[in-house]
Amino acid sequence: MFHVKQFNLLCKGNIMTEKRNPFVPADDLSKLWRAIIEFDMLAPGDRILIGLSGGKDSMFLTAALAEIKKYSPIPFDLACYTVNAMFAPDFPKKELEEFCKHYGLEHYHDDVDVNAAWQGKGSTPCFTCAYFRRAATNRRALELGFNKVALAHHHDDAVETFFMNLFTSGQLRTFLPVTPLSRTGLTVLRPLLYYRESEVRELVDKLQLKPLKNPCPYDGFTTRQDVKEHIAALNDQYPEVYEHLAAAMRCTDKQELWPDKLNQKELAQKFRAFWNKKNNK
Repeated sequence: MFHVKQFNLLCKGNIMTEKRNPFVPADDLSKLWRAIIEFDMLAPGDRILIGLSGGKDSMFLTAALAEIKKYSPIPFDLACYTVNAMFAPDFPKKELEEFCKHYGLEHYHDDVDVNAAWQGKGSTPCFTCAYFRRAATNRRALELGFNKVALAHHHDDAVETFFMNLFTSGQLRTFLPVTPLSRTGLTVLRPLLYYRESEVRELVDKLQLKPLKNPCPYDGFTTRQDVKEHIAALNDQYPEVYEHLAAAMRCTDKQELWPDKLNQKELAQKFRAFWNKKNNK
């Protein structure tokens, strides 16, 4: 099995031996390098647009990718983009621009009035917000000539999504590390998928990043928050629940799942074929 310590030594031996003042120390980047290499996230000439909300996850992703960019043997361009969902009157444009400038990155943003688009349809605007944020980010990426979008979903996000999809829609699915979008030609990357949320929080404190307050009035009162709390409660009772959920996200030869559900036409054909066997004797 390939261990993190071995990965750290490999990284240091190849690219991180000189003295420097890094955006993120080498020891804290091993999980990012692993995701990038294991899932083939980079190709020469990539132009990657980071979805920067101003929260802890996207700020750490920005700092980490800016550091990776210095040493990657595969060159790529990097910039940041923010969707202002207009939940608060004062959009922190200056703060976000200064944050990106520190890492030598351009910052772009657009306003999307989520409440106007939502119009009270449903208990919360979460689905509408996610849809319009995603659409705005992809549209802007194409307009600016980027071919990839990097999102700051971490390991907890993936496990929670897996759990949430199972219980709300009966589907075994979660975020993929790399997601090609056939309609647009863009590719979505999730380079932080090997980091636990607690690790990101610790690294944000260590790097003295200053996440912006989430202006969403529903922050902390969502289905995802309920799922997060359910998993934590289950993990208190069964300490390996989280690890088992994470393991279940992987494709393995140990899966034993039923075949796809047949539609009515396919089922009717099988019924006819079954009973016709009696007439063919």
